[in-house]
Amino acid sequence: MDKLVIVIPAYNEEANIEKVVREWHDVALKYGNDSRLVVINDGSRDNTLGILWKLEAELKRLIVLTKPNGGHGSTLIYGYKYALSIGADYVFQTDSDGQTLASEFGPFWAIREHYKMVIGHRAGRQDGISRVFVTQTLKAFLLLMFGERIKDANTPYRLMQARILPKCLELFDDDYNLPNVIISVACKKFNYSVKYRRITFRPRQGGVNSINLKKITIIGIKALKDFASINKKFKSMEA
Repeated sequence: MDKLVIVIPAYNEEANIEKVVREWHDVALKYGNDSRLVVINDGSRDNTLGILWKLEAELKRLIVLTKPNGGHGSTLIYGYKYALSIGADYVFQTDSDGQTLASEFGPFWAIREHYKMVIGHRAGRQDGISRVFVTQTLKAFLLLMFGERIKDANTPYRLMQARILPKCLELFDDDYNLPNVIISVACKKFNYSVKYRRITFRPRQGGVNSINLKKITIIGIKALKDFASINKKFKSMEA
């Protein structure tokens, strides 16, 4: 059977982390062979890490990693590289805020062999009009910068064949802020088969969102510069 590694970044999620970990640990028990749930604490300043350590002592498929705070993107890259280092055949990524449902994972796993990546489409998302605006703006930027129409580029609900990741990870540095966006674009550029499936996307289930509109604006300005640089890498690969 295929080894599944679930990657979840966590920053100041003491309000949500236990429920999220228990739900996704059940997935790691149910799917794949010797599968693992890897949760990366990104320098949390609350009790997230303490809760994770207690859960790790109880849950046999849970691996807790911790690193200095570097942001969501660098934590994902850290998690993806760790998943590859422990022999993942499939890597699944979601977030620790409780917005996604572990109960919707089964249909993704069922079609894993037919697509290089299966992505959750946040149609009818429930986390506010400002987030919908950001997603649509990103979609427009990706069309402008890369010439690719991406339905939902930054969804934190994606199942990937591990063998596609090394080539994708070459496109950015370890501290890059939007790796999932570029991986989504890369799948189009490299003609990898991708399937979108509609998922439930709830409001944050507890705690405080660390990303606000000011931070999103700053990230967006930097992203445009980074996109131009990454687009050159795509062109050099195509040459």
